[in-house]
Order: sequence, then C-alpha cells, then structure tokens
Amino acid sequence: MPPKSRTYDSAKVRAALAAQTEALRSAVHSLCTSPDAEQLLARPTRLGEWTVRELVAHLALQIGWLPRYIGEPLEGRAPLSLLQWVAGVGTVAPLLDTAARDHAAKAFQGSPAEVAAEFDREADELIALLAGSEAADPARRFEIRLGSMLLADMLVTRLVETVVHADDLAQALALPAFPHDRQALAAVTRLLADAFADQVPGGSVELRIPPYAVVQAVPGPKHTRGTPPNVVETDPLTWIRLATGRTDWASAVGTAAVAASGERSDLAEYLPVMG
Repeated sequence: MPPKSRTYDSAKVRAALAAQTEALRSAVHSLCTSPDAEQLLARPTRLGEWTVRELVAHLALQIGWLPRYIGEPLEGRAPLSLLQWVAGVGTVAPLLDTAARDHAAKAFQGSPAEVAAEFDREADELIALLAGSEAADPARRFEIRLGSMLLADMLVTRLVETVVHADDLAQALALPAFPHDRQALAAVTRLLADAFADQVPGGSVELRIPPYAVVQAVPGPKHTRGTPPNVVETDPLTWIRLATGRTDWASAVGTAAVAASGERSDLAEYLPVMG
C-alpha cells in the first residue's frame, strides 16, 4: 500500500521544477537553433495529431499556468488531492487539447527563434514565481477546473507535466534520453505509483520502481513477509510511460523493460493510471 499521505518537500519540489524547466528550455533552444528547426517543429508526436510545435506550446502553457493565474480570486471549489488530480485529469483532456492548439496558433506560429523566445518568456515567469515567497506559502491554494489544491501540490502537478511531456518531446525528436532532473523524476514516479496503489487497492502484488518507489496493490492475498509471490519491477521512465498510456503492458514486458513474476503480476487491465 502507498503511504497514507505522502508529503513532498516544498523547497525540493520548487528546486526540481526550476531545474526541469531549465532542462526543457535548453531542449527547446537546441531544437530551435537546429538547421532543420522548421522540419523538426513540424514532426508528429505520439500525442494524437499534435506536432512538435504544438507540444512545445503545450509545455509552455503548462509551465506558465501558475504565473498566469495565481492572482485569480478563489471561488471555493471542493478540495482536490494529488491522487484525485491524477485520477481526474484525463476528464479535461479535450479542453487541454483545445488550449494547446489555441496557444500554438496564437503564440507559437512564428519562426523557430520566436518560438524559443516565447518559451523563454513563459519559463522566466515560472522561475521568478518559484524564487519568491508566494510559492513557498504552505497555506496558499490554487484553483483549477477539477477543484482547489494546495499550491504546493499544484507545483507537483507541474512536475508531472514537465517530466511526462519532456519524454514525449524526446521520443518525437528521436533523442536517446531527456536529461530529467533527478528529484523531478523521483516525485513523478512516486506519485504515479501511489496513484496506482490507490486505484487498485490490495496487497497481492509488489510494484518496485528502483530507486524511487515500492508499493503494494491489486486485490488478493496480502503479502506480509519474505519474498512476495507476485512482483513487478521496472525503471522510472518505463513506469511513467505505462502509467500515462505512452506504452502498453505487452510491449514493455516483451522488450524486458518490465520484469513480472507470479500469477497476479499482469497489470494490463489496470493501466494506464492517468488518462
């Protein structure tokens, strides 16, 4: 089972988000200064009909969301936890798709240099916010369509967006790997593992994602000591791809990216965790 209420160190989250944003900035600049930048921006992604240009626009929109709306008055929406956000964010996917397309059409249709400059503007605003006292306020809340979150939790959702979509960008550009911030990767891995255990409660399968997370889940006989009868083990990025539907269970097992043992260790029916 996951911890009853995992907490995330706010200072570490802010530092991780700043570092992950800077890694994305570097990737966007590398993309936009390439001799083939126009062709690269027009490449397809694994995200439906989005091109790389629209993916970059979506990333900019997500990192700029907090600076853009942090001053909005609260409307009293129902409290929303991180696990509830993971379970519910897929319901607003059509709205996010429309927002990304609109943002790409309005602010990201210029030259590659203009794309990089616009990304810089959004990144600079987030970095400035993270460095200020407002983002460090433990009682501050922030409202989204799904509900009212602690600002500290909202920052964790930005880690999810930047880590998951950085991996999408690497895949679209055929890069061997994206240099994720270690703390960002750790936080996203743990959140998605906890969400899996929350959505599929039980103790018959031990999911191991070294070095960041271990949870027990799936209905059935509970494991208490010794070697668990059902074990699934994978690396952080493979888990994130499985949990977000970027790859499927059969492919991950077939390529040995996942090791699964025991009669209850097939997790295909429970994935993805986040729509």
